[in-house]
Amino acid sequence: MAKIEQKLQAAVVSGVFALPSPVRRLLAGKPIRLDDQELALDAQLLLKLQKLAGQEGLSATTPEAARIAMSNAPVRNGSMPGVVVAERTIPAEHGSLPARIYRPRELTETGPLLVFLHGGGWVIGDVDTHDDLCRFLAKHAGIRVLSVDYRLAPEHRFPAAFEDSLAAYRWAVDNAAELGSSADAIAIGGDSAGGNLAASVALHATREGAQKPVFQLLLYPATDATARRRSRDLFGNGGFLLTDHDMTWFMDHYEPDVDKRADPRLSPLLAEDHGDLPTAYVVTCGFDPLRDEGEAYARVLADAGVPVIARRFSDLIHGFANLRPVSQRFEEALFEIVGTTRAALELTKKP
Repeated sequence: MAKIEQKLQAAVVSGVFALPSPVRRLLAGKPIRLDDQELALDAQLLLKLQKLAGQEGLSATTPEAARIAMSNAPVRNGSMPGVVVAERTIPAEHGSLPARIYRPRELTETGPLLVFLHGGGWVIGDVDTHDDLCRFLAKHAGIRVLSVDYRLAPEHRFPAAFEDSLAAYRWAVDNAAELGSSADAIAIGGDSAGGNLAASVALHATREGAQKPVFQLLLYPATDATARRRSRDLFGNGGFLLTDHDMTWFMDHYEPDVDKRADPRLSPLLAEDHGDLPTAYVVTCGFDPLRDEGEAYARVLADAGVPVIARRFSDLIHGFANLRPVSQRFEEALFEIVGTTRAALELTKKP
């Protein structure tokens, strides 16, 4: 029944977004302008539908309830032609990590591999919730993508997710040839909490003198668990998908000890040294409580001499990459992201 309900909801959402722009504007309401930005019509409409469905954010009464809600989201696509997918298992100290590798069907030669870490506040999300995004990245960036299921909180608190992410990256480096890549062509990336983990893995791998990632793709990352910035006050209680309550709820599950939140494995912005880190593509959204800390991280990297591409999609909301199937605007932004990623990875190739 849950699957049937999900399909019905998806059909309704698709039908609404297929309506002419004036009708969608009528349904969404007057344009929302805040901080010299105007929210995209499709983002506003999606938020209106979410509110009508009684959903105010990403958290829930229990972690399990929040995980089910994310898994049953009606915006997931479910398939994409031209992408070959295979399940993998990554060994780790505590056992093993489920993973999934994606490859464009026409890609047969050795090339870059992106180790992708899903978002979800370290509490929710998995390879299934981010399947569409990883397929899209693989197909349109023309690369292999290895999506990793790390352990979730509160069953496994900090630094479990970081340790699993680092183990997955090291495994990809050690098994690069078997994965269709090479040790010096492994990139790291993720969205939201996954962006936090990707930044932390890049930082740790660089500092330990191991093979560092060739590139880091950070989609609206969390970078500082110790400070409350202006964007959180501006957008945390305005119904923009990720709420102030969500952020507190996620962090309290992942690392309830406030005194430990300055650890660079959780707050990479607070690391003492950001020099020599991999080229970074930092994507932020105008209507996102995490906007300011993501942009602060881009500035810190640039100040340390790291090549940085900083891009704010001023009209979008947190999590838009996972909402691609319902909105042309979200897909346009993703096409820009994959284009920039493809170009950046091309520039990292050795002659």
